[in-house]
Amino acid sequence: MRKVVLKMAITIDGFVCGPNGELDWFHRYSDEEGHLWIEKCLWDAGVHIMGRKSFDAMGGYWPTSTDSFAEPMNNIPKVVFTKQEDLDITKYENSWSEAMISTDLVSDIAKLKLQEGKYILAHGGASFAQDLVYYDLIDEYRLIIYPVILGKGKSLFAKAQKNIDLRLINSTSYPSGIIINSYQREK
Repeated sequence: MRKVVLKMAITIDGFVCGPNGELDWFHRYSDEEGHLWIEKCLWDAGVHIMGRKSFDAMGGYWPTSTDSFAEPMNNIPKVVFTKQEDLDITKYENSWSEAMISTDLVSDIAKLKLQEGKYILAHGGASFAQDLVYYDLIDEYRLIIYPVILGKGKSLFAKAQKNIDLRLINSTSYPSGIIINSYQREK
């Protein structure tokens, strides 16, 4: 059975974006080692899943990007979760136009988990990640913790309905000040 891995940027005070979705803090910190970790995380996935807003933003960017993340983002299959039954993805290039569209988050993730293959990598958007937490669908959290305090914003765990017990399986700090903590879900 495949696991669902959430890779998410988060601030020290637990926010994934500002109150209005601001991510300006996100691009101020980077280094080669952290970049290589993210690239490996992308390549190690068997499928990328995301919500409609992230899909729209990424689908408009990655097909023409020359960034080293572009190849895994463009070549690995994708599933977009949306409440829009008539979502038109034909405007996107390459594999983005071939993404599976799902309107049933819980059922379709259960089906993806039963398939053979590499792990399922979930990309944020705050709302999509919060829904994954709400339905307790995440097996492993890979939190990229940025050395910044926002004071207010959207919390990854705002919709958690119960305690979620996690076990730290890896922690690595990088020269930029970013710390990547990986936690496995204790069930």
